[in-house]
Amino acid sequence: MADDVAARLKAVPAAPDSPDGGGDDYLERRTLRRGSAGWLLLTGLGVAYVVSGDFSGWNVGLDKGGFGGLAIATILMGAMYACLVFSLAELSTILPTAGGGYGFARRALGPWGGFLTGTAILIEYILAPAAIVIFIGDYVESLGLFGLTSGWPVYLGCFVIFIGVHLWGVGEALRFSLAVTAVAVAALLIFAIGAFTEFNADGLNDIPVDPQAFGSNSWLPLGVLGIWAAFPFGMWFFLGVEGVPLAAEEATDPVRSMPKALAISMGILALLALITFFAATGAQGADAVKTAGNPLVVALEGDGGPTALSRFVNYAGLAGLVASFFSLIYAGSRQLFALSRAGYLPRSLSLTSKRKAPYLGLVIPGAIGFALAAATGNGARMLNIAVFGATISYALMALSHIVLRRREPGLERPYRTPGGMLTSSVAFVLALSALVATFLVDKDAAFIALAVYAVALAYFAFYSRHHLVASAPEEEFAALAEAEAELTRD
Repeated sequence: MADDVAARLKAVPAAPDSPDGGGDDYLERRTLRRGSAGWLLLTGLGVAYVVSGDFSGWNVGLDKGGFGGLAIATILMGAMYACLVFSLAELSTILPTAGGGYGFARRALGPWGGFLTGTAILIEYILAPAAIVIFIGDYVESLGLFGLTSGWPVYLGCFVIFIGVHLWGVGEALRFSLAVTAVAVAALLIFAIGAFTEFNADGLNDIPVDPQAFGSNSWLPLGVLGIWAAFPFGMWFFLGVEGVPLAAEEATDPVRSMPKALAISMGILALLALITFFAATGAQGADAVKTAGNPLVVALEGDGGPTALSRFVNYAGLAGLVASFFSLIYAGSRQLFALSRAGYLPRSLSLTSKRKAPYLGLVIPGAIGFALAAATGNGARMLNIAVFGATISYALMALSHIVLRRREPGLERPYRTPGGMLTSSVAFVLALSALVATFLVDKDAAFIALAVYAVALAYFAFYSRHHLVASAPEEEFAALAEAEAELTRD
């Protein structure tokens, strides 16, 4: 089916508003290695994007909304991701290319919608690795590994080593990611077994109640508004899983493997979220872990000091961070590759090596991420910026599903989203709610993201929209829709 789509795209003429049709040589120099990832590697990729969020970060939501507030926020955000993932599963079988969300939005919402979506995804996948590498540095220092301290040498080493693995080849990179992710997931399960032996339900609601907050009680100590404020932290259990379709162009039989991988990875993440949330909070109480940098370790140790299990989980937390850091570098490079290949960004960024890796698409975002990490050292702020970009992309991708269902009901859909437009509508509404919630958590981060957006839009408005490459797969797919619509009108 994917081959049928590719063949159909090749038959489409250059888009009338694109002065550069590209050409065979142009695309040959911008080719990824096809058939490198089956459903298992894709599932591992989906879990790898997210797994670091189980080890830390989510617990700050307890400080924003208490156990009840974060629990409700996590359920709602889990529902958003589930609905989004099922929508993306359909879209990725329609257009199995590296463009992912940009490609879907390009067909549904036009070049402006495609660029807005792609830019939001890039903000997420460039800023998130920069944030995570700082957390890796903190872990390395706290564990006393090789006598290193958190700082630019550790950040540089991480970027150089892991970008090097990606340059080696996508198959090798995804197998490495799967192995590290398996270690992190196993550690979470072992943690849960140990923590549940100390479980005390009374600790779930031990955060002091704010009597001034509307609707506050022992389960909602910060009131009803605390639920909304906890949205971004409920997202940490799932943030990044939507990046799986970015691997479609390198997947084995993406039409079958992509929906399967998305569904299984989402199921694994939901299970990990459930057991991690309850085990960590119930072992020592919500108040004890709400601001901890390593909540799982705090949940195991309490006041008793390190144990063999807490040390193991601490090292495994580093493995989780490495898995997410490594996979997010991959996702950012593929989104950058697709936007560059189509002319939305400088075309040189999509050139691929002899091993079919987008080398500039890996090195340039890595250099930006390293510079941001070394210059600021503020991982929390960068992660909040990444979350802001993510929520914009979620809303636009869900909207793309709705628009294509309404405007092109006859479009071939090898996989159909359960619930149809109702499912994507739920994702759309919840994504907009999460977007607004980011202002409650860190309004400075939201405005920084908007400023980056404004600069990118200016570049698109004044330059790149006049230099799009019509032969890029996502552009040809959009041209197909325009040609069919014109034939219908005639």
